[in-house]
Amino acid sequence: MDTALQILVVVALAFIGAAMGSFAGAQVWRIRAWQLKHDKANGEKVNKKEYKRLEPLTKGRGVNDRSIDLDTGKRLPWYDLIPIFSWLALKGKSRYSKKSIGKFELFIEIGVMLFFVVSYIVWPIEINSLVEALRFAIWLVAGVVLAVLFGYDYKWQLLPNNYTVALIILGVINWLIVLFSGDDKISILLNSLGSVLILSGLYLAFYLYSKGTWVGFGDVKLGFGLALFLVSWQLSFLALFLANLLGILVVMPNMIKGELKKGTKIPLGPLLIVGMIISFLFGNQIIEGYLALML
Repeated sequence: MDTALQILVVVALAFIGAAMGSFAGAQVWRIRAWQLKHDKANGEKVNKKEYKRLEPLTKGRGVNDRSIDLDTGKRLPWYDLIPIFSWLALKGKSRYSKKSIGKFELFIEIGVMLFFVVSYIVWPIEINSLVEALRFAIWLVAGVVLAVLFGYDYKWQLLPNNYTVALIILGVINWLIVLFSGDDKISILLNSLGSVLILSGLYLAFYLYSKGTWVGFGDVKLGFGLALFLVSWQLSFLALFLANLLGILVVMPNMIKGELKKGTKIPLGPLLIVGMIISFLFGNQIIEGYLALML
């Protein structure tokens, strides 16, 4: 592929990725709105202010499901829905209420955009067949699902079941492609088993032993989906190591300041997701570099 076409593909993926990031950010708020409505209908206690603010998001269906300003309820014009650029043009504030809309939307749009672009640039598998192109497309779709899971778990320490199931389905398709396109199927099966045991089985043991107080069952399902993409016990071990290393780096500043309270919960999902993405895209180079230093 010549340079001009490569640049065109990168630019196209950047636009698509930013748009998908905007979609993922919107889905995070819609899922939260429906969760609050479900909890209230079941008699559970919900934050009244949060419920009132997000409740309008449960009213739209199909073509009527339009993006709105959460503070005023007004529909947003199309020029306020351009990923990244609209946020920058409005300086992170609502057009109608002038209140800050936060940086969450901007970060998730940039994050998915970078995911699409970087994945294409460093994709570890040469795309020279329809099957390999399909695997890359599945990876990009999974990236959007992971963005929703990342955002929701980061904000509310919960992993939406529908999206963890969607990730597992995509993971199964990826795993089947790897299995049937590979020569040594026994090795693939053993590697897959090791991958699942490390990223899902370990958390299942923690879940059962602690009766759900250490980790949630959503983390078990998330680990299963992630393992089906890595299909390698070495890469899964690296992903787990990176997730824990990132966790330490996240809490270290508060530990040094003495501000880390006992019982503080740290969302595990985002750490696992970042660890898995790094491991999938750069894991082989990291492992080879480590072995070269050791030897």
